[in-house]
Amino acid sequence: MRTRAVPALAAALTALLLAPAAPAAAHNALQSAAPAQDARLTAAPTSVTLRFLQRLNPEFTTIVLSDAERRKVPTGVPAVDGTAGTVTVDQPLANGTYTVAYRVVSADGHPVQGSYRFTVADPAAPAAAGVAGTSTPATPVSAAGAHDGPPLALVAGGVVVALAAAGAAVLLLRRRRTS
Repeated sequence: MRTRAVPALAAALTALLLAPAAPAAAHNALQSAAPAQDARLTAAPTSVTLRFLQRLNPEFTTIVLSDAERRKVPTGVPAVDGTAGTVTVDQPLANGTYTVAYRVVSADGHPVQGSYRFTVADPAAPAAAGVAGTSTPATPVSAAGAHDGPPLALVAGGVVVALAAAGAAVLLLRRRRTS
């Protein structure tokens, strides 16, 4: 009967040790954007605002706006307010497709990056150079961080601790049998 208790004890200890690590595996993600993904605007925006699920680290927030020719559009430095990052557009945008690319680091230290597109179709504005009459398919927002699960060191540490606990349980069981 006691030999059956050892694997059960080891499994319970492993579950107990790894359960608190589950929230740490949650990464920040883009919650909303203005302009929104795939938006077709009749007036050019003067800023781009990205709102995330978790607070951002202002020192490691990058938001880049580029045109269909992949040329960087001049913007201000990202201003971070809690979960939102905003850049102002320094010059009026011509008609065309634009890409917003971002790389942010949450307050917990996890990097998240992605991109999406929007289109300016202002009837009173000229078309952007080289993009008149062309359409570029929008790409989905990618919010994949640098890691897609718990950190490897955390998992390895949990396995080592679980094995040590199982070994200790086996030793205690053997001592009790010999006593």
